[in-house]
Amino acid sequence: MADAQAKFLSGSPLSHVTVMSLTSSVGLMAVFLVDFIDMIFISMLGKAELAAAVGYAGSILFFTTSFSIGMAIAVGALVARSLGAGDTDLARARSVHGLTFGVVFGVIFAALVWVNIPLFVWMIGAEGETARLAEGYLQIVVPSLPFLVVAMMGGGILRAHGDARRAMMSTIIGGGVNAVLDPILIFGLGLDLTGAALASVAARIAIAVAAILPILRHHGGLPRPAFVPMIRDLGPMLTIGFPAILTQFATPFGQAIVTRSMAQYGMEAVAGMAIVGRLMPVSFAVIFALSGAVGPIIGQNFGAGNQARVRQTFNAALLFTGVVIALISAILFVLRGPIADLFTATGVARDLVYLFCGPLALLFFFNGVLFVSNAGFNNLGHPFYSTWMNWGRNTVAMIPLVWLGSALFGAPGVMVGQALAGVVFGTVAWFLALRVMTGEGGAQTGDKFDREGRLMSLLNLRK
Repeated sequence: MADAQAKFLSGSPLSHVTVMSLTSSVGLMAVFLVDFIDMIFISMLGKAELAAAVGYAGSILFFTTSFSIGMAIAVGALVARSLGAGDTDLARARSVHGLTFGVVFGVIFAALVWVNIPLFVWMIGAEGETARLAEGYLQIVVPSLPFLVVAMMGGGILRAHGDARRAMMSTIIGGGVNAVLDPILIFGLGLDLTGAALASVAARIAIAVAAILPILRHHGGLPRPAFVPMIRDLGPMLTIGFPAILTQFATPFGQAIVTRSMAQYGMEAVAGMAIVGRLMPVSFAVIFALSGAVGPIIGQNFGAGNQARVRQTFNAALLFTGVVIALISAILFVLRGPIADLFTATGVARDLVYLFCGPLALLFFFNGVLFVSNAGFNNLGHPFYSTWMNWGRNTVAMIPLVWLGSALFGAPGVMVGQALAGVVFGTVAWFLALRVMTGEGGAQTGDKFDREGRLMSLLNLRK
């Protein structure tokens, strides 16, 4: 445990960012790749409404996944700060308290979503048989949200300890479970979308178990929750978790806007969007993993009062983002034809795949900048900055840009508008993060936060 702390506080920031991101991305890749294969299997069934239903359901499931990510950010930030300050007992206590709150809140949130599934499906534009299929898929997957929360939070705790390998393995195990069950349930038993949904539930349970066991065996275990300390930790948990969840909700909200805008161009356009939605995280799994990987490094150095290394880590993460985006974009461009053929994409669906594998892939750099900046805000005492940036991107920028793109270029213009919204607020987040790290808008040390955990300290209301 001490070694995990020390390696974040010394050595090359670029090396730490690279190792943590690559190991985290392998685990994410396992999960994203299974979703990608799901879409291939469903496309092989030859029914456009099935692929469209996955697109609609995915937009809603994005909300539940974002809730889990927000909770994981909160517990990861608190545990990382405690470890950076050398207080391992507090880190263990915050781990179990965070997991307890995560399960409770996860059950409540899952119930609220499940009751309102028909409403949500209607709101994003699904109709007829496609809506019915999307609702059936969601009714199976949504109740498993508490397992996903535990899985995400367990991975966040492991990464806070510097144990990226075991965090990676938990998601690989879950991906393996899904990959084995998918063809059996979808084709072997002829369950179609129901089979894909059941495989996803089994995978979430597997990831949760695989993430918690290493904490119990290798990182001091989880003490029995104590009521008074748990209530004490609720304040810091909500202080980071609430804005982090709001921040994460912005992305599926924006995706819902894109989905509804794309729905006017028919099931083929929605299916094309769904293909891109599965292709994007597989292609850029390293970038999606980056924010979760760089957060603990920033958090521990901030907790140790080492502002210089915080800035070095941030700059290293941006350099890493640029290199990865350039390499992956080149590969996508070369393989755009075979990728479209893999999904038997034709017409507007093929156009959307080609568009993503061209200029839009390069513009994903600005999403990476936003991810890194948000990780910095969450671990430097400004979680609401992340909220403002994500919601700004997905409302202030995305709504007019998607509308304008749709009006000018049709279905491809919807995706262009979405990408340009990322450019605008990725740039804004970059400059704001620099301002925070130079002390013009950020807390200067982590000591005050850890001693008091008060909202005023975290939001820097006292200038």
